[in-house]
Amino acid sequence: MLVRDVMHYPVVTVEVGVTLQEANDLMWEQGIRHLPVLENGRLVGILTDRDLRLATSDLAPMPYKPEARVEEVMTTPVLTADPLDPVEEAARVMRDRKVGSLPVVEGRELVGIITGIDLLDALVAMTGARLPSGRIEVRLPDQPGQLARLTQFFAERGVNIHSLLTYPDVNCCVRNVLRVDSLETRRLADELRAAGFEVLWPPEKPWSK
Repeated sequence: MLVRDVMHYPVVTVEVGVTLQEANDLMWEQGIRHLPVLENGRLVGILTDRDLRLATSDLAPMPYKPEARVEEVMTTPVLTADPLDPVEEAARVMRDRKVGSLPVVEGRELVGIITGIDLLDALVAMTGARLPSGRIEVRLPDQPGQLARLTQFFAERGVNIHSLLTYPDVNCCVRNVLRVDSLETRRLADELRAAGFEVLWPPEKPWSK
């Protein structure tokens, strides 16, 4: 899944010269928290609702007045994403740099914006959680052929895998989270254990030991 698949467009923006009060009113009107700032159509900064709160708070050392201009408060330069970036790369940048959104730029043109909520939507879609499905988590040795062995297990039973996410675990293993087109996950988990797989979810019933 790419950034272009989850980004929002058209983007609500403001021009330099707009006052903080006008920017705040626009955020409330549109129900948004991030405003890219343009100058002659070129992205030059970004303003967030947090920027506004901090800048105008009575607790700030030198609070800005509502008639101050957005370029006095905005963040610049701006971290951006490309429409063809993988969503996980956008998520990594946002997490590492502690930002809540990335304007999406193609060439020099602002073509969209991606936010933390968009990334959560992407995660839900990538895990197949919106589909009627069962969840199974299996830990495999980090060795060639192990994933093929797991998928073959489900193929032999006519169970379709809607989604599969993997991530490393304790340096020697890989966790595999599957969404399958069966709600009989307890039965499948028992059969997986009988076939020698380490199943983490669903947990084994105490009385089945």
